[in-house]
Amino acid sequence: MPRFKYFLSNIKNPVQKGNPLWSAPIPLNRQQSSNAFESNGDIFINYGECFLAARDFLERDRYEIITQSVSQYLNRNIAPDEIEEIRIFFDKHGAFYHPAKIEIVLKVVKIPFVLNVAVTDVGKQCAQREYRLLKMLNTDYPDSFVPNVYAQGTVFTNTDQVETVMFLGEWFEGFSEFHMSIDPDDEKYKIMVWDHEHGNFFLTIHQTKELYRQAAKILTFYYNVETFEQISSWHHAAGDFVLTCQKGDIELKLVTVRQYRSMYKNNITSESVEPDSELILEALLVFFLNMTIKMRIDRLDGVGDIVWSDDVAIKGILKGFFEALALKPLFSMFSEPLAHCFRQHLLSCSRVDIFDLNHAIVHTYPLNSPEISVIQQHLEKHVEDLYNSIRQLEKV
Repeated sequence: MPRFKYFLSNIKNPVQKGNPLWSAPIPLNRQQSSNAFESNGDIFINYGECFLAARDFLERDRYEIITQSVSQYLNRNIAPDEIEEIRIFFDKHGAFYHPAKIEIVLKVVKIPFVLNVAVTDVGKQCAQREYRLLKMLNTDYPDSFVPNVYAQGTVFTNTDQVETVMFLGEWFEGFSEFHMSIDPDDEKYKIMVWDHEHGNFFLTIHQTKELYRQAAKILTFYYNVETFEQISSWHHAAGDFVLTCQKGDIELKLVTVRQYRSMYKNNITSESVEPDSELILEALLVFFLNMTIKMRIDRLDGVGDIVWSDDVAIKGILKGFFEALALKPLFSMFSEPLAHCFRQHLLSCSRVDIFDLNHAIVHTYPLNSPEISVIQQHLEKHVEDLYNSIRQLEKV
């Protein structure tokens, strides 16, 4: 039978029964530490219970979840007796999940997965929804910028019978979280990559523009032009995007999809009725403008104050948006490719049009959203920078 080993963060921090951490409560969000635990209603779960619940899930049906997932990963069938060791690493703790890295050790290879564990009611609902959405997106779209998922289930902890919902997914090896931080050399906000293996580093201006280009391309790639469905409730502050940097070139992935829904739920009453061209262009404009606002928001060092990126983001967002739009199929209601039609539509918008639409979009945000005051502080300059960048499209 495979050996199970438990770790905090990395292989240098093993955790065993009897270790003080084994009985320590897990934090219930990314700001909280286990030393400053606050109960969430009747929920109490410690690291030991979390490790053992993860083990119970992975052991089910004679390791069927693991063997099928590894077989799919390797594109060949494996048997349980080929697995020598299963390593479980807990490190991050979010508002919805406690993601664990799972390493499956075979004789000649180590295969990483992520196991997202949810213990709160809202987290469990989110886990079930996200598992379904990720399966759908990976089926419906030819390219993939989001993780594959392999299995989902419910496990009750041994001691207090706390219900947990968890699902196993693809681990993006070598990818790291990133956030805006203050560069001590010049006291400016820059993107810092949290590279735990090689050390944290700041992105260059070129890499930062590339980050925003890829992030905008990914979100636009998954935007459904006809149904107006889109990935929503994403946040830089939550670490939803991750990146890897190889020889100075960066690559982005989106690790979570909490919601995928239409901004106009009642506009389409029948699958046989297509939206008209005007509605498609207007909906796409709202999607684009909302994305440009949200893309510029982060929390300082991931957990601090709300911060706003500089205007290098705008040019990257515009480029990535149009690159993804160029991949959309031809639509019968347009005589030309959608990217060209929307470009003309965008150029027809005045500065006042863009400001009014941005203002209206911000008014749809929940009143208690902590980022609203920061957005309002920067909105006028944001519109000016965006409008000027849009006018540059005339010269392309």
